[in-house]
Amino acid sequence: MGTPHNGADKGDIARTVLMPGDPLRAKYIADTYLEDVKCFNTVRNMFGYTGTYKGKRISVMGGGMGMPSIGIYSYELYHFYDVDAIIRIGSAGAMQDDVNVMDLVIGMGACTNSSYADQYQLPGTFAPIPDYGLLEKAVNTAREKGASVRVGNILSSDVFYNDRTDFNDRWKRMGVLAVEMEAAALYMNAARAGKKALCILTISDHLYREDSLSAEDRQTGFRQMMEIALELF
Repeated sequence: MGTPHNGADKGDIARTVLMPGDPLRAKYIADTYLEDVKCFNTVRNMFGYTGTYKGKRISVMGGGMGMPSIGIYSYELYHFYDVDAIIRIGSAGAMQDDVNVMDLVIGMGACTNSSYADQYQLPGTFAPIPDYGLLEKAVNTAREKGASVRVGNILSSDVFYNDRTDFNDRWKRMGVLAVEMEAAALYMNAARAGKKALCILTISDHLYREDSLSAEDRQTGFRQMMEIALELF
């Protein structure tokens, strides 16, 4: 039986899931890279597919926008569908001057302004980090493919249109490479479940310059990120 957010039966989903935010990007990955594809979810149009890539069984599913959304989908995958690893592949806005549009950023840590960790009632501040084995392999794979890759702290923000004009400046001063909206919740869900997670990002725009990807460049840049993620298993 499925969940309120996922129509899949147990066994329909592979142990490894690639998770873009956009469900249509999940469909693109399935159509472009996977063989013997079956759609396992259409609930709320959050499409999910399972197929094979170079003989390996892999699933891809949209995760939506923001930590509440990816928090729900990743929790259910880890706890109800026996998923071992989720790799978020998404876009981000660059903060540092030496991070450029089209660069790949791999989240070695995920700062956040979210209260997501409050549920764990920890006696301190939790530092959300990915699985090191996935991180190391992703960095090596990206370099082998000639990608421009940066590894470091990212920011998972609850707010896209922030009323505080100095918000980005304060995180930039702390060396944060880029901002997105999901990784911290994914990393926390993985930690609590004893599972694996990683976030790989393509820089689609720069917060301090006019640089941004065209539609064609966005497709090319995201394709490189997708192909790196697919090679991790």
